[in-house]
Amino acid sequence: MNTKEPENQIERTLLSKEMPELEQLHARIAPHFQRSEVRTRARHFLKGLLGRVERKNGWQLAEEEGESGPQGMQRLLNAADWDEEAVREELRGYVLEHLEDEQSALVIDETGFVKKGKKSAGVARQYSGTAGRRENSQVGVFLLYASRKGAAFIDRELYLPEEWTVDRVRCREAGIPDQIEFATKGALAKQMLNRAFVAGVKVDWVLADTVYGYEEMRKWLEEQWQPYVLAVPETHQVWSGGELQEVGRLAALLPVEAWVVLSAGEGSQGARLYEWAWMQLPYTSEGKEGWSSWVVVRRSLSHPEKRAYYRAWGPAMTPLTTLVQAAGSRWKIEEGYEQAKGDVGLDQYEVRRWKAWYRFMTLALLAHAFLVVLRVQQQDQEQKKGSSNRYYQE
Repeated sequence: MNTKEPENQIERTLLSKEMPELEQLHARIAPHFQRSEVRTRARHFLKGLLGRVERKNGWQLAEEEGESGPQGMQRLLNAADWDEEAVREELRGYVLEHLEDEQSALVIDETGFVKKGKKSAGVARQYSGTAGRRENSQVGVFLLYASRKGAAFIDRELYLPEEWTVDRVRCREAGIPDQIEFATKGALAKQMLNRAFVAGVKVDWVLADTVYGYEEMRKWLEEQWQPYVLAVPETHQVWSGGELQEVGRLAALLPVEAWVVLSAGEGSQGARLYEWAWMQLPYTSEGKEGWSSWVVVRRSLSHPEKRAYYRAWGPAMTPLTTLVQAAGSRWKIEEGYEQAKGDVGLDQYEVRRWKAWYRFMTLALLAHAFLVVLRVQQQDQEQKKGSSNRYYQE
């Protein structure tokens, strides 16, 4: 176990015996756990995820609580009586309550969890962005709420390859309900977006990479009057000059003056500068006058042959700078994955069954959101303290 001294107020809070903020969060989700011992177990589980154990699996979380074995922690995920979907609803409400802002986005992406064996729900030899290659893994699709205040996950879905959904015996062994059928990653993303929209979540943009930039998703978002910036491959075709042309070819024909250097947001080494260009498309949607479609192109300053392409849709007066900022915000979900895996062990679970995966993910995302909110509150306190000091100095 890591025994170094706490570096900041957040670490000191997490290591203290008194964590009123966590007690408040636990009280929020407590009604969704039917028995008092299960409610207590959930609180211990969250504390363990937020603690300093080396790996956030059943054995080490149990040892952190002074238990002789992982049975209790495993039972919380596998068999205890509680509603993980209702807790997911609380997660979304908690994130919105603390991070909601007039400038915001919903970001979609998937991440892989490398696993051994063939028993874990959804495990298959498939491409894993985490590994950077095809690997025996599970893949989860996630939805992140991002604003100027911070960014945290609000939903999750486990992707089931077709080799699973055509084998109902294998599905039942992994606890996958019979009514679960094959769904693409895009369909899973649409389910999560729809849940957010039905719950009243309003954002400026929906952002995603090329997996989710397909026509059906774009049309559905337009039906919701939801602006988007979705990545597309260079082979993506659009109407231009009366014919279908690939966006990669159109970008290569753009004149020098079409390109402008803009920042896609701040990175670890300062502004993330690229050259950007855009093309308005001759597309109109019935009943949506005053809205426009664009192709946005990004290219590297040092390697101009390296380009990325986006389809965007929104109010016609939207400037390129706004689309660039939106496109750049997609990387907040990558930062979210890094934080959630590093801070609360999002990828360290040891469960096989369908429900257990959803339960672990829900509690891990809740723990991650708790950390994000703590950081926001700490920053607010520091800003207020700084403002107060300046007042007295003046």
